[in-house]
Amino acid sequence: MGTPMNVIVVGSHVWVEDPNVAWIDGEVTAITDSNATVVITNGDATKTVVVSLSNVYPKDTETHQAGVDDMTKLAYLHEPGVLHNLSTRYALNEIYTYTGNILIAVNPFRRLPHLYDLDVMEQYKGAAFGELRPHLFAVADACYRAIINEQGSQSILVSGESGAGKTETTKMLMRYLAFMGGRSCTEGRTVEQQVLESNPVLEAFGNAKTVKNNNSSRFGKFVEIQFDKYGKISGAAIRTYLLERSRVCQLSDPERNYHCFYMLCAAPPEDAKKFKVADPRTFHYLNQTNCYDVANVDDAREYLETRNALDIVGINVEEQVS
Repeated sequence: MGTPMNVIVVGSHVWVEDPNVAWIDGEVTAITDSNATVVITNGDATKTVVVSLSNVYPKDTETHQAGVDDMTKLAYLHEPGVLHNLSTRYALNEIYTYTGNILIAVNPFRRLPHLYDLDVMEQYKGAAFGELRPHLFAVADACYRAIINEQGSQSILVSGESGAGKTETTKMLMRYLAFMGGRSCTEGRTVEQQVLESNPVLEAFGNAKTVKNNNSSRFGKFVEIQFDKYGKISGAAIRTYLLERSRVCQLSDPERNYHCFYMLCAAPPEDAKKFKVADPRTFHYLNQTNCYDVANVDDAREYLETRNALDIVGINVEEQVS
């Protein structure tokens, strides 16, 4: 829907579409019939465009320069307003923004460990939703509190396009729930350990490098975590579906096959000899592409971590090699 015409008057600051930056702001200098003349200033350059009033959106000139942490606070909740707010916050390294009780995450495409350490989890533990800066731990905590207080099931939906960060978000949500529902004095493997270690196993056999994403999940998954009456994790189930099986035998350059193949090829010499694997370039299922390595990923180390994860989730050595 276009902006109602009576909202736009001469002198209004507005957003108009731009082929390079999606939306760009300008000032209305004239209105004729159903069109508006808009002057756009970009640095030292100035240009004038004539656009339909239905494609012009009002700009809030009173919004804080740092944007808003909840987009329900925006004066105009339209596409350019939303994108501008997200862009403003992203430039300040604020990757999370609320829209009511929905959390929007913008992938920073780099590791930000300080956002997810133990001290941060402690901050969000029991805090009222919206009291602290937007964070996925706030969503996880609200979900956990609802489970305990209402004694009923809760769901968290993680959605987005390829490369949006769904895999990492899901791992961090599971980490927080394991933090809240863990048993610190339990001997041996705890259920929460098994829940967390299921992630590297699933990624090894279900994730691959794509054009947009170095660790893209090529399957959907439904993770169910059960809690007892004391709020402690008592069990879990992970159901996978829609696995992209065609990737196993057919690749597109410059993508990779599933991580597990490259991990096996980078296994220690004794394991490589046992499994009869060698350089990935010698296998047809892997050499249909020129991509064999992923930046900042050590396949040899990932192999050892995956073997350890398999052990923790209850798959013994005999089962692993069979």
